Amino acid sequence: MTRIRRGYIARRRRAKMRLFASSFRGAHSRLTRTITQQKIRALVSAHRDRDRQKRDFRRLWITRINAVIRERKVSYSYSILIHDLYKRQLLLNRKILAQIAISNRNCLYMISNEILK
Repeated sequence: MTRIRRGYIARRRRAKMRLFASSFRGAHSRLTRTITQQKIRALVSAHRDRDRQKRDFRRLWITRINAVIRERKVSYSYSILIHDLYKRQLLLNRKILAQIAISNRNCLYMISNEILK
């Protein structure tokens, strides 16, 4: 019986995994079984942290808006501002409000004063 040469498909798959894990340290970038485990772990972490990133940015925007609002008026707070925005049906999301708060504070003060009237 003649010798059968194996195909290159498995080797190609492992090479692709090694490219993914090339920046990992130690055995995590060299051993095939460890690479597969670390690849699964990395993809799970990436999926989880995409949702986490959205939460973190929302918290950052809220903190920035609240800080700028409380700077001018002590009694006025973030929650009252957002409530008044919804009452007036002004469609400004937190990201835009935070950008306004950083770049042009007077504009945010004008918006909050208009809402209060």
